[in-house]
Amino acid sequence: MNKKELINQIAASSNITKVAADRVLLGMLEAITDSLQKGENVTLIGFGTFSTNKRSARAGRNPQSGKSIKIPAKTVVKFKAGKKLGDEVNNG
Repeated sequence: MNKKELINQIAASSNITKVAADRVLLGMLEAITDSLQKGENVTLIGFGTFSTNKRSARAGRNPQSGKSIKIPAKTVVKFKAGKKLGDEVNNG
C-alpha cells in the first residue's frame, strides 16, 4: 500500500474527503516525527510504539573493495508492534 492508497482507505473508512484524509495523515506523521526528534516515544495502544535509539560510531568494511571505513554515529527509529496488531496480522 502506498500513500495515495492509504489516503483513499482513510477517506472511505472515515467518511471524509480525500483532501481531509491527506491533511490528517500528514498531521499525524508530523506529530510522530516531532516527538521522535525530541527523543520522546510515541505509543499508539493496540498498534505499537515508535522510539529512537542511538547507534554509536563503528568500523565497517566496504563490500566491494574490502577497505575499512568509519560508519558515523546516528539516531535510528525503531517500531515495536503492539500485541493487538500482531494478533490481527497473524489471525487475519
